[in-house]
Amino acid sequence: MDMLIGEGGAAGADVIKDSDTANFAADVIEASQEAPVIVDFWATWCGPCKQLGPALEKVVKEQNGKVRLVKIDVDKNQALAGQLRVQSIPAVFAFAGGRPVDGFVGAQPESQLRQFVERLAAAAPGAAPPADPVVDQMLGEARAALDRGDGGAAAGLYSRILELDGANAAALVGLARAAIMLGQPDQARQMLGQLPEEMAKEPDVVAARAALALIDDLGETGDPEALRARIEADPADLQAHYDLACALYARGQAGDAIDALIESIRRDREWEDAKARKLLLKFFDALGPGHPLTQKGRRGLSSVLFS
Repeated sequence: MDMLIGEGGAAGADVIKDSDTANFAADVIEASQEAPVIVDFWATWCGPCKQLGPALEKVVKEQNGKVRLVKIDVDKNQALAGQLRVQSIPAVFAFAGGRPVDGFVGAQPESQLRQFVERLAAAAPGAAPPADPVVDQMLGEARAALDRGDGGAAAGLYSRILELDGANAAALVGLARAAIMLGQPDQARQMLGQLPEEMAKEPDVVAARAALALIDDLGETGDPEALRARIEADPADLQAHYDLACALYARGQAGDAIDALIESIRRDREWEDAKARKLLLKFFDALGPGHPLTQKGRRGLSSVLFS
């Protein structure tokens, strides 16, 4: 019997596996006492099965072992298919506690598959409690505040979320990013240090740590107004453009800092071995790939480099 070990699943748990009539009781009935088991009845000649199978495997893997998937070839297990009254394929059954609890027939879009699997995972023993809609709304508002550069509003929202749910990791990361925006790197480091190790590769955590490293690299920065005066007196002073970008970023004004570097690159893209472009890429890393300023900045950089 072929087995695929799911990423992040419990030790020794076969998250996705092929099974048959002889092993159905152990692989599905008994296993569903520990975690929900989805059974996919398929055949090699079935076109919709070839569409459904990979998508179903993908969304099951996303649950990191909370839900398992067992695949049954109906041509090799006709008696079992008959017992479960499988009349058309693909046919999918969900088992929990040793009995069927849900299912569907035919290929489904990935979004519906994900809802199906997430519903099973949420109902599993030991599953996390359902999300609090109030907290979810506040998280969305806080993220929007971060994206528009309003660190104060973001910090206030994240702090309120942590009052409601002190273990909310997303709020803790967000509060750390708000602290960076407000010029409080030491507080941000303390907050990031409280996160569990498994969150180290989360995009927001990676971006926050990149932002802290960048602040350390920048060190002491000049006065933005004095640097603007230098640029007004000599627009070709690229060092002043660069120093202004550093000063603005250190003060939480990432959008203006990006604009300053793009203007420098527009004037001379190879100045001091592309120094401005290299710093701009560090800004993007610190903000994260999905941040609106990163996306806008990349478009601006592309228009300069390829114009």
